[in-house]
Amino acid sequence: MSDNPKNKTNTKRRTPKWIRRPGRFLSENKVFAWGAAKLAIGFLWFVYKTNSWQVEPSNALEKVQEELPVIAAVWHGQHVLLPAIPMGLKASVMISRSLDGEITARVAEAYGNKTIRASGGRDSRHTLRKGALKGFLEMLRALRDGQNVMQTADIPKGTPRRAGPGIVALAQKSGRPIVPLAVASSKRWQLPKSWDLTTINKPFGKSAIVIGEPIWVKSDANQKELEEARLQVQSSLDEITLRAYELTGCPEKR
Repeated sequence: MSDNPKNKTNTKRRTPKWIRRPGRFLSENKVFAWGAAKLAIGFLWFVYKTNSWQVEPSNALEKVQEELPVIAAVWHGQHVLLPAIPMGLKASVMISRSLDGEITARVAEAYGNKTIRASGGRDSRHTLRKGALKGFLEMLRALRDGQNVMQTADIPKGTPRRAGPGIVALAQKSGRPIVPLAVASSKRWQLPKSWDLTTINKPFGKSAIVIGEPIWVKSDANQKELEEARLQVQSSLDEITLRAYELTGCPEKR
């Protein structure tokens, strides 16, 4: 039998039942979600208060105020600390219906944001079940009502840091600009097995916020122009994320 790794079957190990059963119980337990959210709210506040902060450009927040309402775009997994940062950009946020989504929603609401419980995904067959269309329409309504919207640009469980078409479509339909946003901390945990390398910021570090130039999408944009806008969002987020980590003095390792 050949030892060539190409001839080996790449099978995914199933999580043992002794882990899956309590995991399923917790995923349906609102009390657990409430307790976890309380801990997260306190932890994020403590992290924000104990970090030193740098904003680039220095007048970025003032410039964003001139464009409100906006679609704030962040990379998935790099958004954990955002709700606790008082940037004056309270927003409606689309959050999944999963357990971690329930916890995230409670944290976001505790800091004055509104939540839209829906999510997209890689498989278009699940779009309606997950409420992505409903979520898109609710975000569009929020923008038309003068509310900001915050959205992760990459598709959950898809390719990390590859902007999806949804955020560009939202900008096209709403007539509001996409504002790329990056937050980074010198002290952090990076979860190596998460699809997006989720980063959890730590206390007593140096943190940075970098905001990119607004990206507008024409209401009559054709497919080529929409793809160009998607690539522009992706490029801008990559650039400012790299810069945010540079400002902390501790570049990101991927």
